[in-house]
Amino acid sequence: MSEQQPESNIPVPPGPKQITIDMPREVPIVYSNVALISHTPVEVVLDFAQVLPRTPRGTVQARIIMTPMHAKMLQLALAQNVQNYEKQFGQIRIPSQSSPLVDDFFRFSTEGGKQQD
Repeated sequence: MSEQQPESNIPVPPGPKQITIDMPREVPIVYSNVALISHTPVEVVLDFAQVLPRTPRGTVQARIIMTPMHAKMLQLALAQNVQNYEKQFGQIRIPSQSSPLVDDFFRFSTEGGKQQD
């Protein structure tokens, strides 16, 4: 005769959960070429802004607030995605501070059309 083992009271750790993210059609698509990042001890705030070339002002298009842990996870995910992008399309080159591209982007024009440094 075999005896049945009583059920264990030891909790079984849950396996990975599958989640579904819905993307409503009404979600606005936002272009950003500037990110302003600030933080408190419990939050990281990402303000995504749009600054048009040769204009002295930009506009925040979206604000994302997350925990520092989620910000760290986002950092890792972005690093992995940039690495994957560069494997597929080649290295992303960031212009040096003395580059004409940087000068053109950060030099603002006045209303009279003259450049302002």
